[in-house]
Amino acid sequence: MILAIDIGNSNIVAGGLEGGKVCFVERLSTNRHKTELEYAIDFKNILELHGLTPRSLEGGILTSVVPQISNTVKRSAELLLGRKILQVSPSMNTGISLLVDSPSSLGSDRIVDAVGALSQYPAPLIIFDMGTATTISAIDRDQNYLGGIICPGIRVSLDSLTLHTSQLPGISLEAPPRAIGTNTVDSMKSGIVFGTASMVDGIARRLKSELGEDAEIIATGGLARFILPYCRQQIIYDEDLLLKGLWKLYQLNTA
Repeated sequence: MILAIDIGNSNIVAGGLEGGKVCFVERLSTNRHKTELEYAIDFKNILELHGLTPRSLEGGILTSVVPQISNTVKRSAELLLGRKILQVSPSMNTGISLLVDSPSSLGSDRIVDAVGALSQYPAPLIIFDMGTATTISAIDRDQNYLGGIICPGIRVSLDSLTLHTSQLPGISLEAPPRAIGTNTVDSMKSGIVFGTASMVDGIARRLKSELGEDAEIIATGGLARFILPYCRQQIIYDEDLLLKGLWKLYQLNTA
């Protein structure tokens, strides 16, 4: 088994992977002020909850979109496991061609999503990852990563709406009874849920047009489940896509 760590802007996901299967998934709040030791204790507690000892793991791999804490978390995992762990970067063996202007600046989460999707689904592919930011990636039939789109995430959009408007209240992330809201709260819910669903449908159609053919659409990320029921495109939800990508990258770079 290996320890896979995904450092996101809001949460850190820690997963146990064995034989390509996800054995467990736990989440921590991303905290830019924690020390190496504090993160090591967090990961140790997670392993113990699942009846594991740190030294029983064969290795680890980490991806991060928060460079300020990447080294701290990486060192904490290495301290715990007693060995070096991999960190995802465009320079490692990904098994795909990155046909973007500057591969070195491509977010590691987008690389991992692409690798995970290609390990599970046939190309061409369109991938939506709905987290703090919503990232959208396009992969052609030859498994080339072509690039994509970055949008404000659902929560970011909602928080911005309530923060910068004096009369709009905070709301829960759920769909209203119908698109035409008859009160402020339902109107806001309609904008966030149905508006995002329409964005997903519209972007998917546009990217298929640019690809010149139909494509499998994959969605992941914690917020996707709130939106996908209201999309009209056929979309596969894969909650563990990123962890599957980390497993594949670990195999490619430790063989």
